Amino acid sequence: MTVENINVEAAIARVNDLVAQEKDLSPALKASLEVLLLLVTILANRLGLNSKNSSKPPSSDSNRKKKSKEQATRRPGGQHGHKGTTLKPFPGPDLIKASTVDRSTLPQGDYRSVGFETRQVVDLDISKFVKGWRAEILENQKGKRYVAPFHKDVTRPVQYGIGVKVNAVYMSQYQVIPYSRIEDHFPDQTGIPVSAGSIVNFSKDAFERLESFESWVKEQLVSSALIHSDETGINIGGARR
Repeated sequence: MTVENINVEAAIARVNDLVAQEKDLSPALKASLEVLLLLVTILANRLGLNSKNSSKPPSSDSNRKKKSKEQATRRPGGQHGHKGTTLKPFPGPDLIKASTVDRSTLPQGDYRSVGFETRQVVDLDISKFVKGWRAEILENQKGKRYVAPFHKDVTRPVQYGIGVKVNAVYMSQYQVIPYSRIEDHFPDQTGIPVSAGSIVNFSKDAFERLESFESWVKEQLVSSALIHSDETGINIGGARR
């Protein structure tokens, strides 16, 4: 290691040799010199480290020469030569509204309709959908009642449907939205009150249903020769793992 053209390692080694050769030094003085040499070694190592010759990240290197950033000349949006995409019409629109020509504004003459020019407005309809179930009750002449069975998935007087559960699990597990914000989303957007506890239960139910699939995926990855994964290190307790 060199600091301003001084070979620090060679200098320290030479002093160590001189101290070892000096037989008349007192133990206290010799110990003091060894401590001082150790401190010099540590300080020299710290002084000579940078992002190029050590594992220090460039952001922590105060002596690093920073390149001046060039001012961006590109405009926002698609760049020149970029192949853009256009929203295409959807087949079978859910609602069709027609506008007709005000014939009173036309010159006199005979007109016949020859068709329509079409356009579409693609929108989103978020709404509450309540499905009611009724089970018929029969009663015989003795007053004994017989109740028709409900669907196997309808187990409570009022319960959440699969659409609510799927939407909650998607937002919490895929979009990683906090439970409290999902809890706010449902009454704000759909008028359906859903508690954070219910969202947790939805996620647990999804995990149990997918547990066998997860095990299958793990088996496939273990037996695969290539799994296309990347490993990124992280600092834990000051150590790189």
